[in-house]
Amino acid sequence: MKNQRDKLHQYQKRITVITDRETEIAKECLARGDRSKAVLALRRKKFQQSLLAKTDAQLETLEQLTSNVEFALVQKDVLYGLQQGTAVLKQIHTEMGGIEHVEKLMGENEDARQYQREVSEMLAGKMSNQDEDEVEDELEALEEQAHGVKQPDAISYPTAPNTTLKAKPDEDKRKVRARERAKEQGQTQAAEPMLA
Repeated sequence: MKNQRDKLHQYQKRITVITDRETEIAKECLARGDRSKAVLALRRKKFQQSLLAKTDAQLETLEQLTSNVEFALVQKDVLYGLQQGTAVLKQIHTEMGGIEHVEKLMGENEDARQYQREVSEMLAGKMSNQDEDEVEDELEALEEQAHGVKQPDAISYPTAPNTTLKAKPDEDKRKVRARERAKEQGQTQAAEPMLA
């Protein structure tokens, strides 16, 4: 089709050259006083112009057809892309095993988390308050190391207090932690049904 379009363009150029030449011939004939040849030249020019108009109409039709074909090819490519995308999605869904498989996996994940909680609760119940305090102290030390808080190298001694002596801060922490653990265990046991 594009070759046909190019041929029509060449034909138009040729007709334009012919019409220009017919006009020159008519002028020459009139200059010589040959009116009949001048009329004949202008009639040939008019015929060539009508051919040029028909060629323009054919060229427009051909370009419209070419445009439609190109658009149809684009639509075909889009459709092919959609088909390929749908096939890939189906393959991915098949590999995932469908909704049932995902739900099963989520259930297994929840079961594993529940098992981990039960193990942690069992271990917490078997440990004494002193063991729990040591675990908490070790956890605090690890957190300080992880956050970049350095332990002081040199021990700085505080000034002597002017007030009466109070309980050691570590003992206060331990008592507070013991109360919190007792409260948590009481809530956990109240939330869980008793097994027979």
